[in-house]
Amino acid sequence: MAAEAPCYTVVFEDTTESPSTQELRASLEKGTDEDRLDTLRRIIVSTINGNPQPTLLMPIIQYIMPSKNKQLKKLLHFYWEVCPKYDENGKLKQEMILVVNAIRNDLQHPNEYIRGATLRFLQKISKDAELLEPLIPTCRSCLEHRHSYVRKNAVFAVYTIYREYEHLIPDAPELMQTFIAAESDATCKRNAFVFLAHCAMPKAVEWLISVYDQLTSLDELLQMSIIEVIRLDCKNDTTHRPRYIRCMFELLNSSSHAVKYEAATTLTTLTQNPAAVKAAASCFVNLVTKESDNNVKLIVLDRLDALRSKHGHILDGLTMDILQVLSSADMEVRRKAMSIVLSMTSNRNVEEVVLFLKKQLQQTQEREFEKAPEYRQLLIQSIHVLAVKFSEVAASVVHALMEFLGDSNNPSALDVVAFVREVVEKFPHLRQSICDKLTQTLTEIKSGKAFRGVLWILGEYVEDLSDIQATFQDIRKVLGEIPILASEQRLLDEADGEEDKKEDKKAEGSGRPKVLADGTYATETAYTSTNSARLEAVKAASKPPLRALILGGDFFTGSVLASALTKLVLRFDDLTNDQPKANALRAESMLIMTSIIRVGQSKFVTVPIDEDSNERILNCIQTLSELQEKSVVHDIFLKDTKAAYSKMLVAQEKKAAEKKEAESTKEDVVQVDDLLTFRQFSKKSADDPIDYVEDLGKATGAAEVREDFISNLSRISQLTGFSDPIYAEAYVKMHGFDIMLDVLLVNQTSNTLQNLCLDFATLGDLKLVERPAVYTIAPHGFQSIKATIKVSSTETGVIFGSILWDGPALAECCVILNDIHIDIMDYIKPAYCSETQFRSMWTEFEWENRVNVSTNMTDPRDYLKHVMKSTNMSCLTPEGAMSGDCDFLSANMYARSLFGEDALANLSIEKTEAGIVGHVRIRSKTQGIALSLGRPYYDV
Repeated sequence: MAAEAPCYTVVFEDTTESPSTQELRASLEKGTDEDRLDTLRRIIVSTINGNPQPTLLMPIIQYIMPSKNKQLKKLLHFYWEVCPKYDENGKLKQEMILVVNAIRNDLQHPNEYIRGATLRFLQKISKDAELLEPLIPTCRSCLEHRHSYVRKNAVFAVYTIYREYEHLIPDAPELMQTFIAAESDATCKRNAFVFLAHCAMPKAVEWLISVYDQLTSLDELLQMSIIEVIRLDCKNDTTHRPRYIRCMFELLNSSSHAVKYEAATTLTTLTQNPAAVKAAASCFVNLVTKESDNNVKLIVLDRLDALRSKHGHILDGLTMDILQVLSSADMEVRRKAMSIVLSMTSNRNVEEVVLFLKKQLQQTQEREFEKAPEYRQLLIQSIHVLAVKFSEVAASVVHALMEFLGDSNNPSALDVVAFVREVVEKFPHLRQSICDKLTQTLTEIKSGKAFRGVLWILGEYVEDLSDIQATFQDIRKVLGEIPILASEQRLLDEADGEEDKKEDKKAEGSGRPKVLADGTYATETAYTSTNSARLEAVKAASKPPLRALILGGDFFTGSVLASALTKLVLRFDDLTNDQPKANALRAESMLIMTSIIRVGQSKFVTVPIDEDSNERILNCIQTLSELQEKSVVHDIFLKDTKAAYSKMLVAQEKKAAEKKEAESTKEDVVQVDDLLTFRQFSKKSADDPIDYVEDLGKATGAAEVREDFISNLSRISQLTGFSDPIYAEAYVKMHGFDIMLDVLLVNQTSNTLQNLCLDFATLGDLKLVERPAVYTIAPHGFQSIKATIKVSSTETGVIFGSILWDGPALAECCVILNDIHIDIMDYIKPAYCSETQFRSMWTEFEWENRVNVSTNMTDPRDYLKHVMKSTNMSCLTPEGAMSGDCDFLSANMYARSLFGEDALANLSIEKTEAGIVGHVRIRSKTQGIALSLGRPYYDV
């Protein structure tokens, strides 16, 4: 009987004030109801923790059982559940006859609560046939009680008894069939139907057919049970499938959201008919729009997405309905809905979708609401995807989106720039109108990054003479007066001239003695502070946007401006025969570039110009000064940069196509002699899925993970030496969020090792689930021990421990084990993110690990591939951007852990005669990941 004893949770027992058995007995006998409750709780906890105290059984029967206190009765049921009911020989104790009699009295009690609670208690002791047998007649009579609370508990009491001991109530199915036919209470009906579904399916189906016309008026719980029965019955070749399908159609109109969801899910497993699939999808869309819980919305959207992936264009008509989900305030719901819409959009509905998104975009500008900038960015990115995918809508959206170039939300403006840049490359017929619109919006742009993108587009795609001249004029407007340094100095001088006399007077009369720290006197004047205040006022004065950026220290934008001007001058010179005009443009461009360099070295800027920007602008000046001398430089400016961008776009499209193809094609990994499973030949109790796609996945072995024998050997760690009394080694296996340790112990002595215990301890975010048991190992014998360790984060952890056993004369012997270091790489998986997300996380993450790189490898790309393999990171830099013959390589890498933690890396290396040198910068939210990902670089 001990082997079949039920398992209970161990409850903490305070042993500091543990009363004796006599004290407990006295409290049961003479205490108040409150004292008895406390005493009985103590006895129950003690019994659960392995100290049953059998001598107290009779006092409990004598003093507690007759009580009419309902709390005591409830607690008494817990005690009867855990107390030992059998003696050493496995026979029922004599005292339990009194207990059975008391339970029978409670089952006949006039109070319906006591009857119901006792019936629920019977479900807990359903394994004890000797206790239950005398109670069967009384239990059956409770099915006819006037109160529904008693009847519903009586149904489940009969169910649990019948499930364990069918011979005790052999006519239970017929009894339930009669009961459900006469019952009026919805909960009692539902419980009886559940009984029939699990114990007598034909009778459940028979009743279901009899109430087929009343399904929509039934209670929600009963409807859910009916759906479950239909699922179970359809695992067999039932003749009622057409009727069940009609039944699911009717339940789609239920008032309960839970019933609607289950009915729609079941309908798609019963039939693949397009009308049924569309009805189920419409039901899902209706649920998403009406349900208030965001978690439920995400679950339903996931189900809808799975339906879309299986049934393709059947759901295209629901695209506009799904767009209504965007009215939700939660960004995750919006993103999920938008991804579904983008995958469902086709040539037939793209114009409607884009029109809706444009209206939503307009609303984000007209009225402010929570997370409006994020929503605006999502809409811009979605329109970008649609415009590139469907060229017919590109012209209608590109001008609308360019209105957001001046958006104060920097990411939105950058998304617009990326969109315009791609459209202007792919659709040449739109270039002139786009460039005209860009020059008009230059005055509205606030962001340096957006300015750089727009200037690059203008430099590459403005191709007519008149357009080049007009672009120059618009650039001059956003730059202001040239040269910048001279005009700023003049403003400062004018400010000085106006206040010259006032300043002189103040300087004469403002001198006043001041006592210094050492006790001496000094005179303080307001000249210096007034002068700097005037300079700050000049800096803070209103200025054109591009000029403000340059004076604010954004010289990267200044260098991009120099490059764009150089391209425009070179193109103008190629197209025109009017040399004076070409020379005038060239001189103007060189003046602007020189002015940027000079002001960058003055006091008018926030930070001085950096060396890289200075050198790049000087290269542009040199290129313009040697206009016709070097054709190679000419081609670099006018051809190579545009060709590099085209190549990058082609690489992105190729990567997206490969990803889509990889998702659509599934590799069949199954042996030709593997066993095939036929549902028709399987047992009726087998819980196989209805979904044929899941069956197909099982048949093709898609769900199976095959382990490599060689990789398994590499995971074995030696824990002790060969000369130790016990040799130990462990196979470390990562299984989701658990670490499985399979330890092999070998007794290398000729003695029997008794009470041997393997004691583990952990360091870091690791937790030992259970302590291994005590073993006895024969001379030269083997013992395999398994241990499970929980992992809670991607921090490097260490497992250490010792082996203890009883030596001669009961002396304790010990062997210390080698440490097992858990490799975090098992929890790091390659992942992908956009450039914007990468930059945002790079700015946000505070932990950085900079590792210097020095290796004998000669090819930077081979080194990059080696690093990606050893750190499980994916490369975000496009292949097109790294192609070509170059001794320098810079790449961004990204990975995510199983716990959702992000890891970023930037590799910057250079090929030299001695090998590859450089550095890698690793960033993450936690210190452990940053340090751990740096270790593979030391091993190269």
